[in-house]
Amino acid sequence: MIAARALHYVFKIGNRAKNIQFFREILGMKVLRHEEFTQGCDAACNGPYDNRWSKTMIGYGPEASHFVIELTYNYGVREYALGNDFAGLTIKSRDILDRARRHGYPVAEEGAPGEPSVLLSPDGYRVLVVPEEVPAGADPVQRVALHVTELARSRAYWADTLAMVPVAGTTDPSPDRLALSYDQGKFVLELRQLAAGTPLDRAKAYGRIAFAVPHATQPHIDELIRQAGGTVLTPLISLDTPGKATVRVIILADPDGHEICFVDEEGFGALSALDPDSNAALDKYIAKDPFQEQ
Repeated sequence: MIAARALHYVFKIGNRAKNIQFFREILGMKVLRHEEFTQGCDAACNGPYDNRWSKTMIGYGPEASHFVIELTYNYGVREYALGNDFAGLTIKSRDILDRARRHGYPVAEEGAPGEPSVLLSPDGYRVLVVPEEVPAGADPVQRVALHVTELARSRAYWADTLAMVPVAGTTDPSPDRLALSYDQGKFVLELRQLAAGTPLDRAKAYGRIAFAVPHATQPHIDELIRQAGGTVLTPLISLDTPGKATVRVIILADPDGHEICFVDEEGFGALSALDPDSNAALDKYIAKDPFQEQ
């Protein structure tokens, strides 16, 4: 067994101002912390770019108790080609669609009564909105869905090797989907089989999903993956954030190339503390960004 906690999914964004507006004003999320870096990440956190970049953590509550989104912005990169790897982010909310309509934000796909509707972020990422009330204290973010080419092979990797637990009754009973969780379904990673013969294309906008595990568990994960003949993109490495805690990470790739980060819980707990000044700091950096129109 692996005692892990789902943390966040990474979106690379081209227009930071428009994306922040979407996540704050349409989805109703709050900026939890914002960090600026002068050069590329040693674990390719910002993709294959060795330039100035920023990371904005945004969500519905503290990272200690909520699954959030990491918005990665590379200065000077205006757009990223989308692939078919990311299937959707599911959020439960009675308010999002009304906010979208009030702001004149288009609803890409209207769901039938009680069914999800789809919004597209400014960069084209799919957000599935379930029009239901969220119980008090619950996280509105329900799941992330990724496409795969061979569901049986993906199940062997995620469930058998990484010890994620299949969650019954949380998905359409279609044989082309599999729901997995480390926390009894509080957050679900859903794998969706692509149509037969359809290749998976991660293009340039590919993301990364992150989990926290105890520091002592990381070498065990490294050993498991190597014994299974899996891919380790970045072996155990320590990453510094200016003025904040250091974390240790290992970066993996599943059989379809989906990137997975396992970060040490001890370091990440300190790094991810809520920063009350982050929202104002982000607005400051957006206002003086020389690469984009606001």
